[in-house]
Amino acid sequence: MKKVIIFLLVLSLSVGCACSITKASDAVKEYISKYNNEDEEILVELENVINNEDLNDTQKEKYKEVMLKQYKDLNYKIVSETYNKDEAIVSTKITVYDLYSIQQEAEEYKNSHKEEFIDEDGNYDKDKFLEYKLDRMKKNTKTIDYTIDFKVKKKDGTWKLENVSTEDLEKIHGIYNYNN
Repeated sequence: MKKVIIFLLVLSLSVGCACSITKASDAVKEYISKYNNEDEEILVELENVINNEDLNDTQKEKYKEVMLKQYKDLNYKIVSETYNKDEAIVSTKITVYDLYSIQQEAEEYKNSHKEEFIDEDGNYDKDKFLEYKLDRMKKNTKTIDYTIDFKVKKKDGTWKLENVSTEDLEKIHGIYNYNN
């Protein structure tokens, strides 16, 4: 009986230790899975962004659909992990829908087809253009690859992602201006 208790104790300690020892890439995988799985935290942030946009209710719903598709279909591959004590850089290749190019193409189309975005009084109709652009974004299947170097720190024995830069968030959302 004593041997069984000692065996179970040793087994539980080794399993406990194995569970608490994570790789820096695990923090990145967890972060990206929040997007893929439409985690509540991500959905709240998305709602906040959408509510701050100058869109009507129909446009907000389309924009949300576009972004949820982006999140669900976001693919990634961990390329490398570089450690320096309790800090790490996790280089990750992501594949997302290229919404930046769609937005640029929509702007070019608007500039060359101004008559399509005019209301009955002859004025520019922002809503007509937004509908056009959102429809193009929704139908888009063109993807783009980006590399993101996520900064990860070990705190209290667990690897945690540092703040993600605005540039990297733009890459995740597919709106990063890669022409600059």
